[in-house]
Order: sequence, then C-alpha cells, then structure tokens
Amino acid sequence: MTRAGRALWLQALLGAAAAISVAGGAQAQAYPNKPIRLVIGFAPGGAADYVARTVSEPLGRALGQPVVVENRAGAGSSLAADFVAKAAPDGYTLLIASPSSISVNPALNPRLSYAFKDFVPVARITASPLVVAVNPKAGINSMAELVAAAKKNPDALNYTSSGNGSAPHLGAVHFSKVMGIAMTHIPYKGGAPAIQSVVAGETQLTFGTPPSVLPMVQAGRLKALGVTTPQRSPLVPEVPGMLESGMPGYSMAFWYGFFVPAGTPPEIVRRVFDAASKAMAEPEVKAALAREGTEVAMSKSPEEFSRFLAEDNPFWARLVKEAGVKLD
Repeated sequence: MTRAGRALWLQALLGAAAAISVAGGAQAQAYPNKPIRLVIGFAPGGAADYVARTVSEPLGRALGQPVVVENRAGAGSSLAADFVAKAAPDGYTLLIASPSSISVNPALNPRLSYAFKDFVPVARITASPLVVAVNPKAGINSMAELVAAAKKNPDALNYTSSGNGSAPHLGAVHFSKVMGIAMTHIPYKGGAPAIQSVVAGETQLTFGTPPSVLPMVQAGRLKALGVTTPQRSPLVPEVPGMLESGMPGYSMAFWYGFFVPAGTPPEIVRRVFDAASKAMAEPEVKAALAREGTEVAMSKSPEEFSRFLAEDNPFWARLVKEAGVKLD
C-alpha cells in the first residue's frame, strides 16, 4: 500500500470510528424511548417485589418512560439474573438484586451460566436487617428461648426462606452455626409463600425480610423475636437487636440494588443512576419503604457501588464456604 493509500485508509478508519462514536452518543441521548423492564428473581409479594413496585413508578417518572416489573422466580433468583445477563446491553432490561443473585449464587455454583462480570453495578438503593419471626403458637417468646428450643430438640424446628442461598437462608444458617444449634430449612420460591407457611403453622419460624414479615407482625399473625443487626433498627424500634438479645457474635444485614448487562454504555448507566437517585429521594418512597422496615441507602455513584461490592462479595462467599451451604 502506498503512503497516499495508507493515509486514505487511516482517514476512512478514523471517520468510521467517529461515526460510531456519534451514533453511540445519539443512542445514549435518546435513551429511553420505550418502556423498561425491571426484573425480579422472586415471586410477587416478597421483599424484592415490594421494593421494586414501590420504586418502579417514580423511577419511570424520572426516566420519562414506564418501568414494568417482571417476576422471574426460581433457582434462588438465578433465573432472573441469567435472563438479564444475556439481555441486550441497551438499558431497557434492569435487574433488582440482593446479595443472593450477585454474590451467593456464583459462590454456591461456579458452573452457573452467568457471573458477576456479566453485570454493571448501577446503584445500591436499600439496606435493612432480617427479622426473626415465629408463629405465635410456637411458644417461643425471645431469641434465647429460640436457641433453647433448638438445642433441646435438634432439627425439630422448621424455618422458611425465600430460597436456597437467599439472604434469609444464609442468615439462619449463619445463626445456627454461631449458636451451635440445628434447625431444618424449608425453602420457597419467594418471601411471601415462605411467610405464609409460618403464619399457617406449617413451619415454626423464619429469618425474613422486613417487607415480608412486618405486615404479619403488625397484624398479630407472627411474633418478631429480634432483628439480625447488633443494635435495634430505627425502622423497627420495638424489636431488640442481637446485642440486647445476648448474642453479640451474630450479625447479618442485606441490600437491594440495580444492575444492567455488561456492555451497557456508561452514559446510559449514569442516566439510570441519576433517575434512581431522584426516585429514592422522594419522601413518599422513603416513607413507604420505612413502613416495611427498609431504609433507603442510595450509593453516591455507580463507581462507589462497585467499590462496595468488591468488599461485600468476599463476605458472602466466605459465609457460603464456612456454612457449607449447598444448592439442591
């Protein structure tokens, strides 16, 4: 190729790159121009579903397009995560996830069809403790009585969770390990059916998410024994923390956050983050979540959320390994 030919080839290549850049920028500027899916890995009625449906409308207003909640329950939330990981990286498919999808399931099953690298973290939006709750007819009135009952009859107490590897499951496994007790795990495909099982007396207790548990506690159909953080939560001030319950060696909390498929343009990630920040700052959203024992804990940026996850993921992976949790 002659020097003149190389110059023309380079000019054409630069022109193509510029055109791609302009097209990408135009795509980001036009985003969004159609409805957006917010995918949940659990059944309707649980904590993730409540948070997603509370946030979806104000998030849609901030984005200027409807945000449609879509439940894809199953496999401990892995089905939803896999679906979003394989979706087009265009900002029209979002995942609302807890540590179970992002940290726990990959640690439990290295052969999963998705990995953490398949997502771009957008924002952590909430944080809250778990609530330990029992059927009122179980005859257990405190965390100490729970431990005593489990020690007296190992594996006799059945506890529910929203699925194998979920935060409630790991919370109970970790508690059993720390306290030296044995209980039987009964997994469900979401927080709502797990809680209903305890209400119906089919099982005795749950380490549940506040949105799933508290309405039943307030209705007198469940009895809250404690929250899984060391201190009482200001969102559930009437329920003792682990220190007050005489169990300083145990602590557990969890979060919900937004993720998009890897490869999503940074401009779109920032657009979703800004819309989420605006939605989570609305007083009505904060009040609705607080009523269910969930606190708004908005990240300062996508980069900050990524740094948080770099520290948080090893904690959950270590917990999975230490607890010996296995997926079915």
